[in-house]
Amino acid sequence: MLQQVHEHITSELRQNTRTDTIFVVTAIAFNLIVLAINSSVASEASSYDPEASSDVILVVFIIMGLLINTIAVAGLNYGKNNRIKLIRGLLEMYKDNDVAKYYDESLLSAYGNRYLLFIGVIISLGLTGIIVPLVIRFV
Repeated sequence: MLQQVHEHITSELRQNTRTDTIFVVTAIAFNLIVLAINSSVASEASSYDPEASSDVILVVFIIMGLLINTIAVAGLNYGKNNRIKLIRGLLEMYKDNDVAKYYDESLLSAYGNRYLLFIGVIISLGLTGIIVPLVIRFV
């Protein structure tokens, strides 16, 4: 039974990793695409004969950027909390079976730091996708 519990927890950790990867890749790709589109639209909107739709498109993509990035950050926080709970369960199982010395508990804080870095990248790219087009448009 112990082997089955261990396999279930490690399976959940693999699924958690896949989900986190999807959030990170999607947010990064979306932010880069929004940066390109918004920069182009902002350039058009700041021309001598701008169309009103350019500003509307810019606002829509800014709102969508905020929404997607908020969802990605929330998803990563949820994934971080789940990962920590699952690893704590593994650590307890390892302690109960006298094999805990093979798993360094400091990895829990390392995982937390890794998630902060991922979130930092997403927020930085999201802000870039908003600020750069606004500078192009209004400066």
